[in-house]
Amino acid sequence: MTEHQRSSVSRRSLLAGVGAGLALATAGCTGDEGASITPVPLDGERACDECGMIIEDHPGPVGQIHFEDNEPEGGRPGQFCSSTCTYTYRFDAEAEGRTTLATFLTDYSTVDYEVFTEGSDTMFSSHVKSEAFERLPNLTVVARSEVIGAMGPGLIPFSEKDDLESFVEEYGGESMPAEDVERSTLEAL
Repeated sequence: MTEHQRSSVSRRSLLAGVGAGLALATAGCTGDEGASITPVPLDGERACDECGMIIEDHPGPVGQIHFEDNEPEGGRPGQFCSSTCTYTYRFDAEAEGRTTLATFLTDYSTVDYEVFTEGSDTMFSSHVKSEAFERLPNLTVVARSEVIGAMGPGLIPFSEKDDLESFVEEYGGESMPAEDVERSTLEAL
């Protein structure tokens, strides 16, 4: 191999290595900052950041939102007693310019939930342990079902299609991807 060929090979190797390094660095900078975020438990005397109710004392799905700035929640995720409070808080925070990194709701496909009635209201048990949560993009919610949550009519989330279909068959309602929920969806509940 001549000195010119060795130099070309070395430059190619160097340029390939630099190119790969830049690609990885760029991916890290532009990737999903929230991908490594995991849910936290919402047990104990934690109050809902939207309405002030103690989260584990009320029925139905609960939620949490992790923001880029961690404020005004004081370095912890926003915590909520219902899917309705979760979405309402998120819409308000985003309207104020805050950046959401990850939103989690109770996943009724992964928990052993209880169904109970109070008067004429049908409710699901609440689940506040970290393993009960799933990211919003992986969930489908049911709106306008017979099941209510802590704040009355709510959105009941599922990650599995079969569980969702069984729920709708038994309790009615309309399903939609959890990421498609808008303020008007909440107003229509």
